[in-house]
Amino acid sequence: GVGAMTWSPLACGIISGKYGNGVPESSRAALKCYQWLKEKIVSEEGRKQQVKLKDLSPIAERLGCTLPQLAVAWCLRNEGVSSVLLGSSNPEQLIENLGAIQVLPKMTSHIVNEIDNILGNKPYSKKDYRS
Repeated sequence: GVGAMTWSPLACGIISGKYGNGVPESSRAALKCYQWLKEKIVSEEGRKQQVKLKDLSPIAERLGCTLPQLAVAWCLRNEGVSSVLLGSSNPEQLIENLGAIQVLPKMTSHIVNEIDNILGNKPYSKKDYRS
């Protein structure tokens, strides 16, 4: 009976694709107070994340959505998630992210399994129906 509110479904903007070719000077990761984010992006793990994003792109294309919309829909489809906390820098980003609602019905078990296989981080879930 407890739900989770997920935060940062776009991984501090990484899923937006803006860091695919490094850290743009106009991005959050270029700010001095976000040095930790820049280090994460340029790390080996960050490069692996960029490969996963490229692998996810064809799925987003098939569903007719953007990677951010796919990410938010992926979070929302989880039965343990009650809400997703979005952070937008401008109205256009918010409108794009809200488009995930249109993607949610397209998140079939086949699509979710395909995404989970690419991400390789599906958590183990053991349901306990005791009251």
